[in-house]
Amino acid sequence: MKNTIATYARLVKFSHTVFALPFALIGFAYGVTVAMPEHPWLLFAQVIVCMVTARSAAMAFNRWADRHIDAANPRTAGREIPAGKISPWGALVFCIVNSALFVATAITINPLTGRLSPVALAVILGYSYCKRFTALAHIVLGMALAIAPAGAYIAVTGNFTMPIAVPMVYLSITVLTWCAGFDILYALQDEAFDKTHHLHSIPSRCGTQASRWIAIAMHAASIAALWGFATHCTPHCEAERHVWLWAGVAIFVALLLYQHIRKAPFDIVNGLASIGLAVCVIIDIFV
Repeated sequence: MKNTIATYARLVKFSHTVFALPFALIGFAYGVTVAMPEHPWLLFAQVIVCMVTARSAAMAFNRWADRHIDAANPRTAGREIPAGKISPWGALVFCIVNSALFVATAITINPLTGRLSPVALAVILGYSYCKRFTALAHIVLGMALAIAPAGAYIAVTGNFTMPIAVPMVYLSITVLTWCAGFDILYALQDEAFDKTHHLHSIPSRCGTQASRWIAIAMHAASIAALWGFATHCTPHCEAERHVWLWAGVAIFVALLLYQHIRKAPFDIVNGLASIGLAVCVIIDIFV
């Protein structure tokens, strides 16, 4: 049983939850300050369940949809399905179960999260087929992760009313462009394979050097959006009263710059960037 759980955790790369989950926690924290819910801890548990099940469904579906591609790629041939550690049917059932749990949990939160849950599911599952017909698959992946902060905010508030939700718009754009940028860098390692097998990506279409510049542009947009988030969270307050918020922004920006300058491993650097930002912003919100 223990080995089975560990195998499925590797299938969905559970450790990579640190990319989107910290942004969901920021959205949740900001939503709490707006709506002041009676039972925040119950909502918190529901949001965590939604995050884990949605991501597990998306990754399992991606591995199932890409099983033949993964088997042909030396870099991914050792993944659980092509290696025979998990059957395609087992991965698909795992995806279906997690999808059902995600929608069921979303329905229990409030009417809006219930109505939007199938839309979110369509985006996060649909991403898996994008590279078969468009090089903009990186943007779609960014959209999938960008759902996290907005979704958590809606879970707490039950709405997305402007202008009070403007910071969440900026934060979602931050996530979208940040994720798209590092996914372009990640795809560089499969540039030759994608060209050979007629798969679409920015590196296979534009080449290595141009792709790096596009990733830089994406991350520049991410930094600009994060600045918009920070300034709209504190429109009438002195900057010195929000030292934690700006410290989080500084950490995030510094790690993005480090990633490009040193060509550091994307998973470690981006995980630290999202966690560092979330910890600082949440401290700022509640302290």
